[in-house]
Amino acid sequence: MTFPSAQTVHENGTGTPLVLLHAFPLSARMWACQLERIPGPSGDHARVIVTDQRGFGAAPLGADEPSLDAVADDVARLLDALGVERAVVGGLSMGGYAAMAFARRHPQRLCGLLLADTKATVDTDAARTNRERIAAAVLARDSVALLAEERIEDGLLAPGTAPELVADVRAMIAEAPSKAVAWAQRAMAARGDSLDVLAGLDVPAAVIVGELDAVTPLAEARLMVGALPDAELTVIPSVGHLSSLEAPETFNAAVRALLKRVKG
Repeated sequence: MTFPSAQTVHENGTGTPLVLLHAFPLSARMWACQLERIPGPSGDHARVIVTDQRGFGAAPLGADEPSLDAVADDVARLLDALGVERAVVGGLSMGGYAAMAFARRHPQRLCGLLLADTKATVDTDAARTNRERIAAAVLARDSVALLAEERIEDGLLAPGTAPELVADVRAMIAEAPSKAVAWAQRAMAARGDSLDVLAGLDVPAAVIVGELDAVTPLAEARLMVGALPDAELTVIPSVGHLSSLEAPETFNAAVRALLKRVKG
């Protein structure tokens, strides 16, 4: 798969607004297939909006302290700028954390929620320690080269993933600025539990997870489904953490099913 050059925001389609938030430490380029195909041949199934999060792609990092609340507020300002009152907001991995922060801070702006390969629970102490280790290391070296190898080796993609996709993901990781990587790691480490937020939502939701996701496994997806009042779970066979890249057509079908429930 090839990706368009990075920009802060891309749009396609004219239907229900759908904002997609990318995984760590990638950029909006990871949503190239969703941006092209989810709107459908006539373009009226969805108005897909993909955006670089703080510091990634072409987005500035800004001076705020690390917090997913800042990312959530960025999304609200983006909707304001685009003239969108309510949207389906979703994300994968870190993007899912940001989507849940948006649901907590701006629930009135939601008409649907999409959570893919993410979790609503907090990090363990060991995970927070590891995030700080990575943040300090990339800043000290001003390089994300080691991070790219660690993320691939830690199961970001399922075993047997096509070499071309592995290379694309590695290239996207390599583009991430060190300061953005450190900021995002610390923001994710500081996040709270979101299960209570999910329980209070009154919009249709979809939870998607790769069967082989070792980063945010199926058990975490089931916790979110159990908390959400109106959620459907899709488990995509034989794929890992980056399910939208590994099985885009199956992923897109689950998103379209959510959009139909939102319209209904």
